[in-house]
Amino acid sequence: MPQPTDPHEDHLDDLPPARPVHYAEQALLGALLLDPHRLTDIGDLDASQFGNHAHGALFKAMRTAPPPDPETHRSDPAWLNTVLDTARPHAPGLTASYLHTLIQVCPWPKHAPTYARMIRADHARRTLLMHAERLTQTATDTTLPNPAATTLAQADTLEQFLDTLAGQFAPHPGSLPRTLVPGTLTVHSSEEALDEERLLLSTATAYPSEVKDMRWLQSDDFTLPLHAAVWQCLTALVHNGEPVDPVTVLWEAQHRGLLADRLDPSDLIALVSTPVGSAEHWGERVLQRALLARAFDVGNRITAYAQDPANTPYQLVTGSRRALADLHALRTRWQHSTTPAPRTPRSPAASRAGPPPRAIAPGARALR
Repeated sequence: MPQPTDPHEDHLDDLPPARPVHYAEQALLGALLLDPHRLTDIGDLDASQFGNHAHGALFKAMRTAPPPDPETHRSDPAWLNTVLDTARPHAPGLTASYLHTLIQVCPWPKHAPTYARMIRADHARRTLLMHAERLTQTATDTTLPNPAATTLAQADTLEQFLDTLAGQFAPHPGSLPRTLVPGTLTVHSSEEALDEERLLLSTATAYPSEVKDMRWLQSDDFTLPLHAAVWQCLTALVHNGEPVDPVTVLWEAQHRGLLADRLDPSDLIALVSTPVGSAEHWGERVLQRALLARAFDVGNRITAYAQDPANTPYQLVTGSRRALADLHALRTRWQHSTTPAPRTPRSPAASRAGPPPRAIAPGARALR
């Protein structure tokens, strides 16, 4: 059922509390209703950039209606009536009295370009918030067939918007946001993620030659600190040309202090003794999860910036670009993992020596 047509009851004037951009929209519309010729002074402002739908409909009607003769407009309300009649089908709450209210609340009609710039700035903030929220939603969408590619595409869309935004607003001192951002959060830290990390460690221990081609994977990509530390043990052994098997990994772990935290040596042996499939495959799974977690964190940071009205458009651009830079390094490693250099093939002897594929050992699963 339609709402009452009085704009004061249609949330045009009664927004508790009204944001500053609401007053900027009212001031601009009042200036243009009073002096329609100022439409040529406000740049490329679009009706979609208004935060209030009725205000946007009214502005679009002003753009549509032929401008009146300035002298005639001072004494003849014909143009105001035309604008109102054009806008009302899209915003039924508009009334002639509200148009007069807009004219009365405009402080200085000659400031119309400044009011328009305020509206563009607030629209930029709201649009950036939309892009950032889409990034976090995409990074956590488990139904996507190719989550990494889709998430990176959304990050590209956000970056393209920032490039456009940077050309619309001038830089100024103090360009970094002062907004307090949420701490780093990890997504997809599930039993599946831990299982895949265990399988990676076991398979890499059985086939260490594959580790040489996996420099794109880092210990920070793991969700469990213990798994990250064991991966460092493996890569150190491989880098130093040392023999790699469960016992040598255990010995390296001892030197790195991993057994000091009441970790049973037999549990560590079990952790790296159940190879399945390819270490590269499991490494890609670990890296993809790290990529999605980073994208989620970046989206949260940019969301915090965009939700803070104290940030200027240029501060939003600078802070958001810096946040995205944290994703670029991981993205580069992801691209290396999906288009790897030719790997050293497993020797027949190594293939025969490896244990047959089987389920994860109970002892390995018990590690948390």
